[in-house]
Amino acid sequence: MSHVVAGGLTALVLAGSRGPDDPMARAFSVPHKALIPVAGVPMLLRVIAALGATPEIARIVVIIEAPEVVQVLPGLSAAANGKPVDTFLAAGSPSLSVVAALAQYPTPLLITTADHALLQPVWVSHFLEHVPAGADAALGLARSEVVLADMPDTRRTWLRFVEGSYSGCNLFYFATPKAQALAELWKQVEALRKRPVAMLRLLGPSYALRYLLGRLRLSSAIARLGELAGGAKAAIVEMPFARAAVDVDKPADKELVESLLAADQR
Repeated sequence: MSHVVAGGLTALVLAGSRGPDDPMARAFSVPHKALIPVAGVPMLLRVIAALGATPEIARIVVIIEAPEVVQVLPGLSAAANGKPVDTFLAAGSPSLSVVAALAQYPTPLLITTADHALLQPVWVSHFLEHVPAGADAALGLARSEVVLADMPDTRRTWLRFVEGSYSGCNLFYFATPKAQALAELWKQVEALRKRPVAMLRLLGPSYALRYLLGRLRLSSAIARLGELAGGAKAAIVEMPFARAAVDVDKPADKELVESLLAADQR
C-alpha cells in the first residue's frame, strides 16, 4: 500500500535545455527542445497531460530557463486536467535545478523530465505506490529483460549488478527533507551518468572493483549512496513497464517513440 497521499503531490518537470543551440532543438527546427513534436504533440505537453491524469498529483511545476515556452503550449489547461501549472527557472543542470527547487517546494515531490514523451499515468501511480515506507528518496529502474522483451533492438546504457541489469526511468521521488543531501550527491553523479564505472568510483574503490567483477549488488550500491548522503535512506522501485525507460534524447529516440505510438494505433 502506498504511503503517498492521493492528490497531494507536486510534480517537478525538468525541462531545461540550451535553447535554440540545443542539438535536438536545431534538428527539429523548434526554439526549445521541450517543444519537439512527437506524433504532432509537443513532448512537454505529453508529459503534462500524463501528470494531469495522475490522481496523486495536485500541481505541476515546469523547471525551465524559458517560461514562455510553457505559455505557448496549446491546450495547456486541458492537458493538465485543470491542475495548476507553474514555472521555475532552471539552473545550469538538472541536479542544480532540483537543489534550487527544493528550497522553494517542500517534500514530498515527484520528479520527471520533459523528454519522457511516452509517460503514462499508470506508470506514475505504480511508481508512487511502490515507494518503500520510510524511504527518503526513490528512483525508478527497469530490468533489461523487461525493456528488451518489448523493444529488442533498443540501445540503452545498462547498469549491471548481481541482481540484474537496469535502465533508468526518469522517475524520482523525494519523500523527506533528507533527500536534499541526495540531490547534492546527484550533482556529482550527473556528469558521469553515461559512465557506470566512473559513477561507481564515487562510492569508493571497492565498489567500483566489485562492479567491474560483476559482484556488486544494487542494494549495496543504494545503501552506500545513502551513507554518502548523511544517512538518507534511498530506495529503488522496479518498473514493469518497458517504455518507462525511453526518453527523447536523440533523433533515433524520437523515431522509436513515434513508431511505438503508431503501432499502438493499429
